Amino acid sequence: MARPSGSDAGVTGPRVREAAERLFAAHGYAAVSMRRIAAEVGIGAGALYHYTPDKQTLLFQSMRDHLQEVIAAWGKADPGGAPRVRLDAFARFHVRFHLDRPDAVFVAYMELRALEPENFAIIEALRRGYEAIPRAIVAAGAADGSMRVADVPLAANALIAMLTGVTTWYREGGRLGRAEVEALYAGMALGLVGGRALALP
Repeated sequence: MARPSGSDAGVTGPRVREAAERLFAAHGYAAVSMRRIAAEVGIGAGALYHYTPDKQTLLFQSMRDHLQEVIAAWGKADPGGAPRVRLDAFARFHVRFHLDRPDAVFVAYMELRALEPENFAIIEALRRGYEAIPRAIVAAGAADGSMRVADVPLAANALIAMLTGVTTWYREGGRLGRAEVEALYAGMALGLVGGRALALP
């Protein structure tokens, strides 16, 4: 089926995905209809199916893209070196990356139950891949004595939960700026695993 006259898939397709993510974050996946997504983009409900087969695909793409992007971005930001240095960098990176994408974060963490089984399996594999990053850092720190934890997987999960939680309260123009929040969370991350905060800005 041909696209609507005058449409540009390279522009409208991303707009459809962005609108869906925004609406899912604001109202919940179950409450958002395809008609509402189409209205948000400014196209007819029937035309929406030129850009996506269904609502489930939009949810899956939002989660998949978010997780693939964060994994790839950390791959570029990882400074390597000592576990304390890497954990400090990871904490700052995670806070910074997620504050830039609050809608994607909310959808990725709150709408897992809405995924169909095959999509859930893919997203869970990506999530485990990202969660393995702080787990490996903490395991290395426990091995070299720079970190003290009773349970490495539990500590890594606690780190992820703490760092991601910043998106629920941070507001631009508030008492703390982003750089301050990143530094404070990095210090708390190191403290959580019994490590000393680095003397970095």
